[in-house]
Amino acid sequence: MIEKNRPNDFDQRRITFAGAHGLTIAGTAVGPADGLPVILSHGGGQTRYAWGRTAHSLAELGFLAISLDLRGHGESGWMSSGLYVIEDYAEDLRLFSATLDRPPILVGASLGGIASLLAAGEPDYAPISGLCLVDVSPHLKSDGVAGILGFMRETSKGFDTPEQAADAIAAYVPHRPRPTDIEGLRKNLREGEDGRFYWHWDPQTIAKPLEPERTSKRLEQAAAHIDAPALLLRGELSELVTADVAKNFMALFNRGATVDIPGARHMVAGDRNDLFGRELIAFAENIRNERTGDVGQ
Repeated sequence: MIEKNRPNDFDQRRITFAGAHGLTIAGTAVGPADGLPVILSHGGGQTRYAWGRTAHSLAELGFLAISLDLRGHGESGWMSSGLYVIEDYAEDLRLFSATLDRPPILVGASLGGIASLLAAGEPDYAPISGLCLVDVSPHLKSDGVAGILGFMRETSKGFDTPEQAADAIAAYVPHRPRPTDIEGLRKNLREGEDGRFYWHWDPQTIAKPLEPERTSKRLEQAAAHIDAPALLLRGELSELVTADVAKNFMALFNRGATVDIPGARHMVAGDRNDLFGRELIAFAENIRNERTGDVGQ
């Protein structure tokens, strides 16, 4: 549920709802309650704070922007069984979308993008107004996937201080300036009983990675079921998604398009939040204008 009766549409309102198997999923909403909903689902190993100013930028333009913590991440619940499957991530999105008064635009990066596509492209198909995938495609480059999972596994052992976490990020993404806002970084860390700092996600979420060939086929089949506008925002320097794969993938959609974000790698929103936000907002506004025109006819 979304908290009601807040004094300002641009205050963040806490979201909680029961996802698949009753697990509590948390997040925040910002923007007018009657705005076209935009659900933002982050990548694996991130939290809802990965979107930068994107949610507020959408809210300022009249959208209801909803940033979720995926299960096992941020303030959402962890599976006591330690079992995380893509079907549950997708079902979380279906269940939340069903609580809204109109079909949302789903925006998903990496793991969140796969979940968003399957939520709308596999039974029970979630009605959507649009789909924006962020550096998501079938047939990912295996060395890129291995590099990301390796970093996640290595750093899941924790840090003595938040500054050590900042150093690890700087080493992993040397093309970005080293994080200077340690307090902001703390949103992605939790302090353990041992006094060490750990990422705000359950290490079991990466215990059983998606099987590449089977997942690729599912994504291609799901794409064919999407009638709403679909956009892939690919990092120009992506270590996972090639330009040719992206082009071929989006051709499977009824209304698919691809835009490369200059200077961005796989973590597109973090690398070039300005350019990412501009393309996403243009996509969302086109959908809203189209829907408004349809209603007026």
